[in-house]
Amino acid sequence: MRSLTLRRLGLTGAMLAAGLLIGSVPALAVEPNTGVAGLGSASFVKNGTTITVPPQASCDVDSGPSVVTTGVVTQTGIKFGGGTATCNRTVIDPENDVSTTKSEALGKNFELSALVSAGGPRVKLTGYKATCTGTQGQTSAGWGVNGLSGLTGLPNPIPSGYVHEIKKGAKLLATITFGEFVTNPEDGTISLTSLHFRFLPDSAITGEVVLGTASCGPTP
Repeated sequence: MRSLTLRRLGLTGAMLAAGLLIGSVPALAVEPNTGVAGLGSASFVKNGTTITVPPQASCDVDSGPSVVTTGVVTQTGIKFGGGTATCNRTVIDPENDVSTTKSEALGKNFELSALVSAGGPRVKLTGYKATCTGTQGQTSAGWGVNGLSGLTGLPNPIPSGYVHEIKKGAKLLATITFGEFVTNPEDGTISLTSLHFRFLPDSAITGEVVLGTASCGPTP
């Protein structure tokens, strides 16, 4: 069995982040020995209008680019404040072709206002992060957010996989999954999303928003 961990990341400011996780969960649909990362994306429909933010700053260890930086992207009800994704492979033993990989997304100044008209909060983040590192026979991943406002009743630290419900009275408007992960203990691959917003029928919005993605597998 390969070794894998999901760990806490150190972001500055008022940080809420994942704790340590080691365990068996569903298999990951990515090939081992790769690494990708990105700042996230959005696709939702509100009042008959489709709002789309394509994947922001996507990098790939194997096919590149290795570093991608994006600026502010604003659509109705949502703003991505930009950031950088970095995917690198480092050879640590050339004679034996031993390498490590690191895939990391670092975003800033995100705002979701789409729920305000339904009586929901304006959710803001000053920063968010997802990272995945692959070494020989081992992978580790971590996530973190800071400067979070608009939500109440969150644990601190927030455990990986924690689902927060956004309500207006008895109406369930949306859910947010923090540190959403899929891992495969057999081959050590990990896929991680820092925050995953899912709109529900009571909000009159359909679709989702993802922030901070990273995945990787162990190196040969």
